[in-house]
Amino acid sequence: MVDPAKPAARRPAHTTDESSKPPPIAARIVAMAREEYTFVMSADGRPYAVAIDGPNLALPLRGRAGLRQRLARRFADTYPGEVASQSALADAMTVMEGIAEDTDPVAVHLRVGRAPAGAIVVDLGTADGRAVEVTPTGWNVVDRSPVLFRRSGAMAPMPSPVLDGDGLAKLHSLLNMDVSAFRQLVAWLVAAWIPDIPHPILTCKGEQGTGKSKAAQMFINLIDPSPAAKRSQPRDPQEWNTQAFSSWALCLDNVSTIQPWLSDTLCKAVTGDGVVSRALYTDDDVVVLTFRRVLAMTTIDAGALAGDLAERLLMLDLQLIDAERRRSEEELDATFAAVRPAALGALFDVLACVLAVLPSVRLESMPRMADFARVLAAVDQTQGWNTLGDYLATSENVATDALEGDPFAVAIGRLVDEAGIWQGTAAQLLEALPLPGGIRPPNWPKDATRASGRVKRLAPLLRSTGITVDDTQRSRDRHRNKLLTLARAAPEDDTASAPEQRPPWPEVAPPGHLETPPDQY
Repeated sequence: MVDPAKPAARRPAHTTDESSKPPPIAARIVAMAREEYTFVMSADGRPYAVAIDGPNLALPLRGRAGLRQRLARRFADTYPGEVASQSALADAMTVMEGIAEDTDPVAVHLRVGRAPAGAIVVDLGTADGRAVEVTPTGWNVVDRSPVLFRRSGAMAPMPSPVLDGDGLAKLHSLLNMDVSAFRQLVAWLVAAWIPDIPHPILTCKGEQGTGKSKAAQMFINLIDPSPAAKRSQPRDPQEWNTQAFSSWALCLDNVSTIQPWLSDTLCKAVTGDGVVSRALYTDDDVVVLTFRRVLAMTTIDAGALAGDLAERLLMLDLQLIDAERRRSEEELDATFAAVRPAALGALFDVLACVLAVLPSVRLESMPRMADFARVLAAVDQTQGWNTLGDYLATSENVATDALEGDPFAVAIGRLVDEAGIWQGTAAQLLEALPLPGGIRPPNWPKDATRASGRVKRLAPLLRSTGITVDDTQRSRDRHRNKLLTLARAAPEDDTASAPEQRPPWPEVAPPGHLETPPDQY
């Protein structure tokens, strides 16, 4: 039997007394971290560390460029001859996550954030944590951001903006678009830094040789620089969530067709998406990711973009570049790098002007992207432009293009044009609509349920071409089936102020803008 009163007799001679032993490695790592960092929990349930005497940046506890790697190196430097084991680091991370969970959730922003006082803050992405703070009275570069930002591997640093009266003119010289399109682009770029409104998807349309991809790359690298400003279409929702979580602004390049799931996903990303995902390093807990993103696309055929996505587009036509005016990729990159600081300064100037008048802007009628329309109206008020009128006119043509690309919508339009008014069930509608060429298109509804849902999704686009959709009535028989009423809307009384409604079948004249002298921007 071991005598508990004599434990020292069983201790090896080479060991020291318990009081002289250093604390466990995990405990020393936690103590080191608490001296240099505070710990917070983001609104989506992710723990972060923030340096006490450093930039206002949220460092993830784990993963690439996270706190774990920094503490491992810091420990090795502090205790020569000792290296923190994986298990010790894991134990320390668990303790720090517990510390973060004891705090109230805080807002952690990506590239752009709104300060408590209302200023807009743009993270320059530099190692020292500098940011641009924009208020209604102007903008300036601050050494420490007033809001908490996180970084990702998809981000790149942004150059410091400079004051230059020719910043917008220098930017326009790089782009092959007319004045009307360029001014809409400027308004979109400015709106992209307003984080709490939906932003339409900037869509660069044009034939091959118009420089769509290069232009879109420049747009994204102005508002949210990235080593991969242009992306391929995601293969599934999980890939999309990863891309959207890592970038404030991104561009889908060379879009020809969009699958229904991606079309719905892009629509939700414009207005604000929410994704429930399994929490990291757990089996049963979940986190909710909520995000709104700034998106751009390049495409040749806008008609391939169908339905409700078309209502969320800002379409810009790019002009063909003459052979004698075409420049090499290297020359364009060098010119853009030289122009970018002045362009950023000019855009921040416009943003400050917008913030000054935006609270007082009121619209007579509210279009679908109402918040963005208010920004356009503020831009017009401060710059003397007509971006709102040009945007609304272009949106009508985009809706027409989308309908032209949908055989089912075209068939509905022709049916209403022939009948004037049509009423019946969804099943009867399928029977009344002839198949194009006698062959069922791939996206043609297969049954009455799908037809009813398709008509409801097409209703806003049909309404933009003068066709109303009413599904509030029911049949008088015992089945009480829902009836669809399709009719050509009555013309406006004031024809001078109402845009002409032109059916998109079989042909619609292309949109055009009057060229104005580029004497000011």
